[in-house]
Amino acid sequence: MSALMTPSPTRAAMGRTHRRAVIVGTASAALLVAVSLVTMTVGDYPLSLAETIQTLFGGGSQRDQYIIFEVRLPRLLMAVLCGVGLGASGAIMQALLRNPLASPELLGITGGASVAAVAGTLMFGLGGLALVGLAFAGGLVIAAVLLVAAAREGSSSYCIVLAGVGIAFVCVSVVGYLMKRAQLNEAQMALRWITGSIDATAWRDVLVLGAVLLLALPLAAIAGASLQPLELGDAQAGALGVSVQRSRTGLLVIAVLMAATVTAFVGPIAFVALSAPAIARGLVGRASTAITASALLGGALLAVSDIVAQHALARAVPVGVVTGMVGALYLLWLLARAKGRRT
Repeated sequence: MSALMTPSPTRAAMGRTHRRAVIVGTASAALLVAVSLVTMTVGDYPLSLAETIQTLFGGGSQRDQYIIFEVRLPRLLMAVLCGVGLGASGAIMQALLRNPLASPELLGITGGASVAAVAGTLMFGLGGLALVGLAFAGGLVIAAVLLVAAAREGSSSYCIVLAGVGIAFVCVSVVGYLMKRAQLNEAQMALRWITGSIDATAWRDVLVLGAVLLLALPLAAIAGASLQPLELGDAQAGALGVSVQRSRTGLLVIAVLMAATVTAFVGPIAFVALSAPAIARGLVGRASTAITASALLGGALLAVSDIVAQHALARAVPVGVVTGMVGALYLLWLLARAKGRRT
């Protein structure tokens, strides 16, 4: 009788992983709040923490209200939302494909959105929401190619990642060709779709992106229940009653929706979707239970990167430049740490 009441080692391990995920998620949320408050205080017009909090709750001078609500808060929310979307998208892809290099930028999804946006800017003179919609469509086209590859019988996660990397290089080449043919002023207009930037963020963009994530994140949480069986392999997941192809397709669609929407608004911000899930996975212990922590860490990581991009360098640069530099070093460290294992 006592043996029946004793929790199994597997159940106990799952309980520890869940508790660890809750602790890491709570700490990540606290870090995100702290970073957000610091972001609101620094700039050409510095504010104290007390002045910032007072202004957020309806006080402060008219100038303080303008600085907070029209300049800093929209940019901060866009950075946080983009980081959350990229972090969650990367966590789903890495858990789904069981590969630490599976992320939207390395799979070509953000590259497809960039190709569509650059083509729309340089060839058709598009702008505004039309350009955002075209960029989103470009990401979905690449996603469709990956879904076809995932649906093929016998296709492995390794083959899908390899196909995505090849697509990403093709997208880089196409963007380079389009930029080479463009005039100087046209190339300046298309620059954000190469480096990634959250400058001059409008409240309308924040609300649209927030609405998309409000839809996608609960779906990711619901569909994420099948990630743990999928981590065991297709055969084991099928034996546990999971519809492998349906679950994989649904999760990939949700991940692509978040990554392509973020890219459609701010361009290809590199390596957030690669780095945030890896940090969260190292803290939590399992990729399938680290989605929430990865999303929160992604928001904090991009908010910190934006502070560096605005104030820490000799002149302000797009945030994608900062994340690219940090992410490239992280990628080299990840490859060196692999020590010959197939990554």
